[in-house]
Amino acid sequence: MADDAELKVEESGGGKKKLLIIIILAVVILLGGGGAAYFFLFSGGDEAQAEKAAQTTTTEKAPIKEPALYVGMPRPFVFNVTGGQRDRLVQIKVQLLVRGNENEDLAKKNIPLIEGTLLRTFSAATVDQLSTPQGKDQIRDQALSDSRKALKDLTGKSVIERVLFTGFVMQ
Repeated sequence: MADDAELKVEESGGGKKKLLIIIILAVVILLGGGGAAYFFLFSGGDEAQAEKAAQTTTTEKAPIKEPALYVGMPRPFVFNVTGGQRDRLVQIKVQLLVRGNENEDLAKKNIPLIEGTLLRTFSAATVDQLSTPQGKDQIRDQALSDSRKALKDLTGKSVIERVLFTGFVMQ
């Protein structure tokens, strides 16, 4: 009977040792895996570090763009366009995208010039152009280039970045 008691004591001590060894191995494996993951994720080669440095210097040298501001035309443009069977009445609401307070002030001061230029551009359009999305884009681009040219001749700056149609009705 004494032999059985001694066996039981040894088995319980051996189980604790095995459990302790398993826990230690698991901790070592987890620490090793974490170290390897850190090494692979956070230590790039020299090329990666050079590329990151080049990107940061490029972004630091790039000029910061002024905030986008919108200048709304005080009234919508209403005009007739000729069509195949009959003339159509068109109403377009326009806003101008400018960058910075200086360009906003220049655009606001020259609204009559811009309105005249846009009206001349819009009234030269045909029903076929204004009926398709591609035609509208073409008219919008033409309005932008005409407005830029008129303002550049007057102020020496290209003030307007984009011409936006905020309302478009054709009857």
